[in-house]
Amino acid sequence: MSMLPFIVMRTILGAFTLAIISFLTFVIIQLPEGDYVDQYILMPRMEGDELSQEQADAIRDYYGLNRPMLVQYWFWISRIIFHLDFGYSFARQRTIKDLLADRLQFTVALSAFTALLIWAFSLPVGIYSAVRQHSFGDYAFTFLGFTGLAVPDFLLGLVMMYVFFAYFGWSVGGLFSGEYVNAPWSVAKVIDMLQHLIVPGVVLGTAGTAGQIRVLRNNLLDELSKPYVVTARAKGIAAWKLVVKYPVRVAINPVISGFGGMLPGLLGGSIIVSVVLSLPTLGPLMLNSLMQQDMYLAGSIFLLLAALSIVGVLISDLMLVVVDPRIRLMNSPTG
Repeated sequence: MSMLPFIVMRTILGAFTLAIISFLTFVIIQLPEGDYVDQYILMPRMEGDELSQEQADAIRDYYGLNRPMLVQYWFWISRIIFHLDFGYSFARQRTIKDLLADRLQFTVALSAFTALLIWAFSLPVGIYSAVRQHSFGDYAFTFLGFTGLAVPDFLLGLVMMYVFFAYFGWSVGGLFSGEYVNAPWSVAKVIDMLQHLIVPGVVLGTAGTAGQIRVLRNNLLDELSKPYVVTARAKGIAAWKLVVKYPVRVAINPVISGFGGMLPGLLGGSIIVSVVLSLPTLGPLMLNSLMQQDMYLAGSIFLLLAALSIVGVLISDLMLVVVDPRIRLMNSPTG
């Protein structure tokens, strides 16, 4: 079957979804009373100075904050669509494109690393727990899984920071050691970043791994009790060959489809975890932009996270088509 119509349809739906998300995000950001200028006025006031009303109105006029909300939205989104211009950050006095470029690479690297950790642990453990149901290993992994779901990410991050520093003398905050923060990219810097990715990857991936293990285990247990598995066993097919070739291919579908739902949390970097571990990701930047009512920066971050999430959903859909022949048949012209 040709994948092109499937990809085109998913792309159109993704673009429509992205348009709705961008508008709703812009509206929600505008809901709190006041705007960036109100926050800007507080800074000189705390230092004993005072901005006049004329100065405040001039700033609003300069940034276009006195225009109707729909006009502001169109001004923002049209520049993104036609010029790839995300606008200007009021609070940071930099173009938003530069701010996003600084953090997007680290956000994607951390998200990809965490996703790999989740799948690398959840797939074999989930299969083992289902095949060896009620064994000691199954009970041990079930206990660890529920513990991982129950413990907040930021608390786990604080505990790991203390343990690594107190017992090993390692500082695990940030994504680089001090000497590599402003250093140009090199093999040594990449290795240093990979070492620093381990702790945030484990912290962010613990709950996702536990959830995926439970989903895969439960689905695989359902498949193992079905007649086609019993028939295959009766024909003498080797146990592990039977499990991997047939039931796992069906039971893994919810794990693959769940990738799209898992991606937004990974891309956001769990804002509290990013703050606790001093990670230079989009999460803390988004939090600060909302607190400062820097609407164009906040809206651009939400839009970018939504776009990456939609791409993740498209990738998971394509993986499902590859893994499950039934989906290919349903989407074929003769299906």
